[in-house]
Amino acid sequence: MPEQIAKKELPACPVETTLTLIGDKWKVLILRDLLPGTKRFGELKKSIGSVSQKVLTAQLRDMEKNGLVNRKVYPEVPPRVEYSLTELGQSLKPILDAMWNWGEEYKARNI
Repeated sequence: MPEQIAKKELPACPVETTLTLIGDKWKVLILRDLLPGTKRFGELKKSIGSVSQKVLTAQLRDMEKNGLVNRKVYPEVPPRVEYSLTELGQSLKPILDAMWNWGEEYKARNI
């Protein structure tokens, strides 16, 4: 039942739904960095750059809640946590590829 409630709260427009899930700058960069494979939190933070630990944690949790990211915690000391894309997260690859291509074309015309 909670999933049905969540679906009812999504915008009617499919574009707006997509933007609701990945429209944040950090989420798109997280997707970009996880497309090649699994990464640890520190690797993500380093590759993204200027994002704070608090914001990155919040974004990853939100993406996990929405079914885009898997979080795996290993029972060791110190704790090791790895993030990867779910099948649903991987399905966003064509969108990110289109953004990449558009950005490349834009840079070629305007630089």
